[in-house]
Amino acid sequence: MVAAVIVASTACSPSVDGGTGGSEQVVGTPSAQAPSSIPAASRTPEPAPSSDRDERADPDLAAVTLVARPVVELDGPIAMAVRPGDDALYVAERAGRVVRVVDGTAAATPVLDITDQTTDDSERGLLGLAFSPAGDTLYVSYTDLAGDSQLDAYTLDGNAAGDRRNLLSVQQPFSNHNGGNVVTGPDGLLYLGLGDGGSANDPGGNGQDRSTLLGGILRIDPSPSADAPYTIPADNPFVDGDGRDELWLYGLRNPWRFSFDADTDDVWIGDVGQSAVEEIDRLPFDRAGGTNLGWNAFEGTQRLTDAPAPDAVPPVFEYPHDGRCSVTGGYVYRGDDVAGLEGAYVYSDFCDGVVRAIVVEDGAVVQQRAFDVRVPSLVSYGQDADLELYALSLEGTVLRLTDG
Repeated sequence: MVAAVIVASTACSPSVDGGTGGSEQVVGTPSAQAPSSIPAASRTPEPAPSSDRDERADPDLAAVTLVARPVVELDGPIAMAVRPGDDALYVAERAGRVVRVVDGTAAATPVLDITDQTTDDSERGLLGLAFSPAGDTLYVSYTDLAGDSQLDAYTLDGNAAGDRRNLLSVQQPFSNHNGGNVVTGPDGLLYLGLGDGGSANDPGGNGQDRSTLLGGILRIDPSPSADAPYTIPADNPFVDGDGRDELWLYGLRNPWRFSFDADTDDVWIGDVGQSAVEEIDRLPFDRAGGTNLGWNAFEGTQRLTDAPAPDAVPPVFEYPHDGRCSVTGGYVYRGDDVAGLEGAYVYSDFCDGVVRAIVVEDGAVVQQRAFDVRVPSLVSYGQDADLELYALSLEGTVLRLTDG
């Protein structure tokens, strides 16, 4: 199945026939019992939350009634973004087009078409998109015809992409684990997630190697600096020479989707596991820089290799492969349509497509639920201008999550 390979773990045979059982492992919750496949391990506790819960409504997952309503049919939708000042949805198709969608109708002419610059074999293709805070620049992340990761900036002339400027090129040693999610952060800077370079078990040791951009989330100012296509933020954690200047976080296997909480700015990362564990990481934004998330010494909380992993921070949540294979990271819900969901993190797994949510308080999961909503090949989530959530099926449908 072509659709399945885009985010699948190396050691699984992807399927959309997985169950929806509640066998997740909650990291940090005293009453949680670890499955035998996920032994406990000693790692640095997650930093304390940075948000003020007194200013938010308390989520109540048991009271949520959730449905997924189809919005539009596209060709392999894989990522979504919104442009400041525009209520349209901008959807990236894996084959290389960016399409503008208004009221459920896709414009006949794409905003951008790079189908001649990418290929959708293995885990490649157009993988992510974002807009500048002013809405005048489109950023796209993709793999080129050689399989290497590219980050480009396009000026926008109305609803059409104009001049192209390449910001970053990263050589990929294998065809999988490209990451590719690109996000404009709460500070207006650009964040790019890259996998460990692929194959299995991180043969290059990239996850714990701060001298490479692979296996990390990068943070750059996309404004040119002298002869360089971008500027290094002065407060990036490794500008003192202890690692690549662009690196913000490291120790990731394949951060397929990450997002920032629209209320608290906390960063949430869905990091695809190897053969046993899928993990979700959560870090306060103001203390996230420089964090080591443990791969390849750890897969979730499970010790995988003898590689040193100084001050590795464990996931806030993990689950074993039980018909699932590849976490699809989502968003903390901050919309108004779904009563009881506000403040919960919504995520899924590519192999079973069930929409799920967790609620985290003081570094521990206090609520979790699998909803009666299943989206085949659920490859990504999106968030519109009103902070309502969308689920993207790589099989072709963009759906809005709303109250049932």
